[in-house]
Amino acid sequence: MTDTPIERRAFTRVAIDLPVEVQQGGSTWHQRLIDISLGGAATDQPDVWDAQYNEPFTLLINTGAAEPLELFAYLQHVENGRLGFKVDHVDRENIDPLRRLLAAHLNNPDVLDGELRRLDEESDVEDD
Repeated sequence: MTDTPIERRAFTRVAIDLPVEVQQGGSTWHQRLIDISLGGAATDQPDVWDAQYNEPFTLLINTGAAEPLELFAYLQHVENGRLGFKVDHVDRENIDPLRRLLAAHLNNPDVLDGELRRLDEESDVEDD
């Protein structure tokens, strides 16, 4: 994990202010989502932050739907009151809600379509 992010964004991030519950083991932090993409998310940093940096996190994003959007991620950086997470994977139940959330905040849906194709291609390579 680094203290400062290196700008190597593979996916377009969109700014969204939504409640997010960050979970790790038996710990839960109630935070605010700052931005999100197919490959990552940023949240505000809680006042008390005693997480295990090398362990996975679950992000439960309240989008207003019946069920929260669930992402599995690893912490990549902590900077200026922000936590940056790299999404480890998005399961089949959550890819459509994530796509809809991003599409609602992007001006050009073709960008998202291209990124989804690239994500599919990358997962196909990893499955080989």
